[in-house]
Amino acid sequence: MLVIKNISDLQSLIRAQKEAGKTIGFVPTMGALHAGHLSLVEEAGRQTDFVVVSIFVNPTQFNDPSDLEKYPRTLEADCQLLEASPCQAVFAPDVATIYPEPDSRQFNFGELEQVMEGRFRPGHFNGVAQVVSKLLGMVTPNKAFFGQKDFQQLVIVKAMVKQLTLPVEIIACPIVREASGLAMSSRNERLTAEQRENAAVIYQTLCEARNQVPGQSVESIKKMVVETINANPFLETEYFEIVNDNDLKPVRNWDEPVNKVACIAVFCGTVRLIDNLVLAETIN
Repeated sequence: MLVIKNISDLQSLIRAQKEAGKTIGFVPTMGALHAGHLSLVEEAGRQTDFVVVSIFVNPTQFNDPSDLEKYPRTLEADCQLLEASPCQAVFAPDVATIYPEPDSRQFNFGELEQVMEGRFRPGHFNGVAQVVSKLLGMVTPNKAFFGQKDFQQLVIVKAMVKQLTLPVEIIACPIVREASGLAMSSRNERLTAEQRENAAVIYQTLCEARNQVPGQSVESIKKMVVETINANPFLETEYFEIVNDNDLKPVRNWDEPVNKVACIAVFCGTVRLIDNLVLAETIN
């Protein structure tokens, strides 16, 4: 497995693989890898011939400087994990390589970026679009693989690819969970054992919400979820929304012909956790 730091070496490698007739799979990450990331790499290995994983903590998507500072950076351990995966090249650039000068591009995703994460993390998705578009331009993959845990980000990335007419297929991969049901995240490492145990209530409550569809109204389920989670002394809900999976508009009734996704952000101490679950699929 190669570890590459600069763009020219990366592009020479990719060009050689394409000339050999190989398809390129790409998994962009910010490192601190866990089984969720590795599941994306495995899927990339199944669907493409040559897999590239990027490890880059992108400063432009953090609206909280302390969050950026605390984000774990574990390149050596990450590379050890990837050695046993289908990954054949790690692209681990520094900030100056990705941003030789400030990126002043402003993307417009309309309402997609104004709700949920966008409401509480202004500028976050513009930063995501900046870095993902740059990385896609450098790696030029046939397929790029993203986890569904970052559901709103996935919708935004698909919109960005469409806006920029990039020749890449975006593949969505299922959430990987810990044994307790807690969605795997690099941020989980910052939880104490007691916090981690209580954070499992998030997924348990989403499952209970799914069990109440369609017997309870959308509003009553939203109330139940927030009250249940906030009743736990370790947890505080930042937002909980039930949206359609296409344009993220709020769902009002269960008979709407859309997939209905519950999306949540919860603080467990100072650690911010997100999760989502499909509550009901389109009724034909």
